[in-house]
Amino acid sequence: MRLGIISDTHGVLPNEALDVFREVDHILHAGDVGAPDILTDLEALAPVTAVYGNMDDSDIRDSCEKVANLMLYGFMIVVTHGDQFGSPTPGVLHEAFPDAEIIVYGHTHRPKLELVDKTVTVMNPGSAGDPRHGLVASVGIMELEPGIPPRARLVPLV
Repeated sequence: MRLGIISDTHGVLPNEALDVFREVDHILHAGDVGAPDILTDLEALAPVTAVYGNMDDSDIRDSCEKVANLMLYGFMIVVTHGDQFGSPTPGVLHEAFPDAEIIVYGHTHRPKLELVDKTVTVMNPGSAGDPRHGLVASVGIMELEPGIPPRARLVPLV
């Protein structure tokens, strides 16, 4: 199973992100979506699990959860924007969600892929629609196979 991982679109969905996600089986959006049509455009490619972020208004908050827990291909996955933890770190997220094998978050606009406790994959895909800190827009791809640790990579949108 191939996952497309995106966050912090803030109402902007670059065509490059759609190109990267053409062959995914499921998309995880870690909040600050910005506009409902972002989710509609992503759903045209694959099923979407999305959470709301601190900048999302009622249109998104009414249709998304603050934290999503899901099981995909035998992996317990948590998706959160992460703003409830201030400036979240992989260690803080692992402590907050100890049963998760994969944690996807956003909020910081800084791409990060880290292994915590040798078993938990934590990914922040960066910002697809509003890059900051001199960084380029980015998304993530994660491959899931039962019995094998997740394989993931960050993909700059250039």
